[in-house]
Amino acid sequence: MSNIVDEFNVYRSKMNDRILEDNNKLIKRIFNLDTNAYMSGALDVKTKELLGLVASAVLRCDDCIKYHLETSHKEGLTKEEVVEALGIATLVGGTIVIPHLRKAYEFWDALENKES
Repeated sequence: MSNIVDEFNVYRSKMNDRILEDNNKLIKRIFNLDTNAYMSGALDVKTKELLGLVASAVLRCDDCIKYHLETSHKEGLTKEEVVEALGIATLVGGTIVIPHLRKAYEFWDALENKES
């Protein structure tokens, strides 16, 4: 079985580099805004990542969900915290979120298996 975590990170990094090499001012500013928005402020990083995860699930962005799951994992969030946030996302987004919930579980499991 392929490692979905490594494959996602390699592809994301490669394509981000490709996008940024065009040196488009607007795109670079959006990337920068995104990076800075998730830094600690009035809300801590863990809270911001859970907010990003919920928004990403409701918007049904699998790449965004993976990104926020990995950062949540690195920040030390527990499976229970992540699952509770995904439950809120499913409640808010409705049953159309369930396919993305499946992928989120698969990715979280891969993150946990990677550390063992």
